[in-house]
Amino acid sequence: MTLRFDEARRRAERYAPFLHTLLQRETATADALSLPDLPLARQLRLERRALALDVALGDLAGALDLTAVTARLTDFADSALDRAVAGAIAERTPDAAPRGFVAIALGKQGSRELNYSSDIDPIFLYDPATLPCRAREDVADAAVRVGRRVLELLQARDADGHVLRVDLRLRPSPEVTPIAIPIDAAISYYESQALPWERAAFIRARVAAGDRALGARFVEAIRPFVWRRSLDFGAVGEILDITRRIRDHHAQGQAFGPNFDLKRGRGGIREIEFFAQIHQLIHGGRDPSLRAPATRDALAALARAGRIDAADAAALADAYTLLRTIEHRVQMIDDRQTHALPAGESLDRVARLHGLDDGAALLALLAPQVERVAAAFDRLAPVSAAGLPFDPARLGDTLSEAGFADAEDAVRRVAAWREGRYPALRSAAAQSALEAVLPALVGALAQAPVPAVALNRLDRLFERLPSAVNVFRLLEARPALTSLLAELLSHAPTLADELARRPDLLDGLIDASAFASVGEIAALAAEMRAVEEGADYEALLDHVRRVVGDKRFALGAQIVAGAADPLDVAAGYARVAEAAIETLASAAAAEFERAHGRVPGGELVILALGRMGGMALTHASDLDLIYLFTGDFTAESDGAKPLGATLYFTRLAQRVTAALSVPTAAGPLYPVDTRLRPSGAQGPLVVSLDSFARYQREEAWTWEHMALTRARAVFGSDDARAAVAAIVAAVLAGERPVRDVPAEAAEMRAEIARHKPPQGPLDAKLLPGGLVDLEFAVHVTQLTRRCGFDPRLSVAIDALVAEGALAPAMRDAYALLARLLVTGRLVAPDAQEPGAAATRALIARAVMLPDWETLLATLDRVRESVAAQWQESIAWTPSPTSP
Repeated sequence: MTLRFDEARRRAERYAPFLHTLLQRETATADALSLPDLPLARQLRLERRALALDVALGDLAGALDLTAVTARLTDFADSALDRAVAGAIAERTPDAAPRGFVAIALGKQGSRELNYSSDIDPIFLYDPATLPCRAREDVADAAVRVGRRVLELLQARDADGHVLRVDLRLRPSPEVTPIAIPIDAAISYYESQALPWERAAFIRARVAAGDRALGARFVEAIRPFVWRRSLDFGAVGEILDITRRIRDHHAQGQAFGPNFDLKRGRGGIREIEFFAQIHQLIHGGRDPSLRAPATRDALAALARAGRIDAADAAALADAYTLLRTIEHRVQMIDDRQTHALPAGESLDRVARLHGLDDGAALLALLAPQVERVAAAFDRLAPVSAAGLPFDPARLGDTLSEAGFADAEDAVRRVAAWREGRYPALRSAAAQSALEAVLPALVGALAQAPVPAVALNRLDRLFERLPSAVNVFRLLEARPALTSLLAELLSHAPTLADELARRPDLLDGLIDASAFASVGEIAALAAEMRAVEEGADYEALLDHVRRVVGDKRFALGAQIVAGAADPLDVAAGYARVAEAAIETLASAAAAEFERAHGRVPGGELVILALGRMGGMALTHASDLDLIYLFTGDFTAESDGAKPLGATLYFTRLAQRVTAALSVPTAAGPLYPVDTRLRPSGAQGPLVVSLDSFARYQREEAWTWEHMALTRARAVFGSDDARAAVAAIVAAVLAGERPVRDVPAEAAEMRAEIARHKPPQGPLDAKLLPGGLVDLEFAVHVTQLTRRCGFDPRLSVAIDALVAEGALAPAMRDAYALLARLLVTGRLVAPDAQEPGAAATRALIARAVMLPDWETLLATLDRVRESVAAQWQESIAWTPSPTSP
């Protein structure tokens, strides 16, 4: 229904204030326009005011139908945009023709369907070869400055209002691209990276302003992107995905009535537009007659071609006309950029603008049309329960119910993924695959100790993925892997950080072999040496770091997945480290020999102590190493650049340390600690085997002999290793200074307690009665009783128990504390009790206990027994018949 002049006269009292205001504005505008030499911006603002009045009067009087109204508004927008482009170029380069810069209209401007308060949605493109520039100006900078000036001319607001709102977010990758894009880069983007919704957007693409020949070249170039002659299943999936998003968007709170959103609400304008666009995308590739940009034109063309029911086409066109007309009525009030019906008296005023008595009459007029649109759209995209909602409000509710405390931030992240903010998520296939795994993945992350942190880790992973499709398809096909990824992100911050740095680590979890043993040292070293033929030393360093990273990540994942005993994982970590030492030390020695030759009769030997010597590393362990060399320290190398033996092996050891510890492009490897060498940090980095033996027999302190109980040669020939082992065995058996081992050990333990207190209640290492106390008890017992020597602590404990020197309970104590340490380094690196029940359950499972309460009780009991054993070990006095 439209308002005629005779009806306006009958109801003049209703419109008198409105018309009086408009006429006042028209008079002021006409007066202003009569002034000569107005600045372009003000001239456009005044023209826009005059146009708005003219069109509104014609609309309300029925002199202009919807097509005429939108055409007049669009014509002005095109003209204003074109003049702004020309003016921006002329201001910067007055003598140059306005070439090389074009505005491509999308949205309602592109289809010539603008409403009173519409934004315009152009894309600014430029040709670097023809855009006028100032002297010594970068053409890209010039294009951006032109674009900014166009925005300023159109959007700047003063007492006369503004010209147009401009939204540039439909350009390629708006979060990272400048506001003006080189035309060839834009064409390349749409040919290779564009998202499904951009196909729908370009149905309405049109050259609106600027260099029209340049624009025509662009529109023609991307035509195959929009209109595909053959429609495969992937394209159908893309279209259905868009449909589902549109149907779901703004569904929350859109019950028909006051405040109903005429554009986005269910049965509203957006659904009519997309009903037409879906069918155009499906059939328009083969039938050019269906490519009409305007919605009602498209509906008519689809009906003529038999692609949609003629009755549906007519009904949707009528509904579109009515909904757009009422939308205009709403926007006439204060030039508001709104699409929602008001409530109360405001709704009555809108109804009267349309010639109706009140708001109730307006709702009665709209209701059947809205219902018909919603029914037609539902047939196109039936409601599916699967997937996460797209509507922000509904998605926020879903995420909040799942457990995300900051649902608003979670909604923003999910929305960013769906918008393809990261390269790996931009393709249609990636978006489709993402939707398939999101519910399970996000649901699992919601169970994390801090869901927002886990979601942030997933975001970092997405940001770094080179490609996401295969990963998502894999997760979809293997729900167990989806659960494992969620657990890694949720419960293992160390592994999550590594995965963010190296997303390819996920590849290692694809098959069951990821949960098998990492293999023996020889096989691991062979894998680390397997670089491409001709690869240099630096390439080997990178390769070893990648292999070690793969293995350590897989071992950590085994703990999180409950697929391996943490004690076995600790041994696996140590074998990987030993293989890396073997590989890199050999390579470093070979490189060194090329320049300096070999020392006759001498070789480097590496002795491991601490957890490395005991073959029980954690994910975060450093390597405690001592560098030794065999042969005569007065000898000299036989290379082109000869060095004395001590300097030779010192420099070689430095190179080995760098090979093991310096980060490369492939990441870090191991921290190396050499402070356990003779004379500690103040002593030489490398000593001869003879000097080492003499120091241990004559000068070493009790703490050094305690460390020696876990000494093990990890690099060197068999003869050299045997020689070192003989020295260690002799020293431990008694060839060492006589000292009060228990008293000195007690003093050392007290010093550690003062300077390194426990980090938290799960610090299995430093808590009283923890691993340090157990290790001290074992080492004191070994040194005082001269038995039970083995670098592996579990084997040493077994031997001491068999000798009657330790309580049998120490076996289980070690197992619990070691498992808790290895697991805690991954899951609770801060040694605090996790807040999430799922993380507590994971730790309990890893230490072979049924639940968290049992773990805490067992830990307390174990610590008491270890503390008692420690006190017993330092109180023991050998009998006269003791060895």
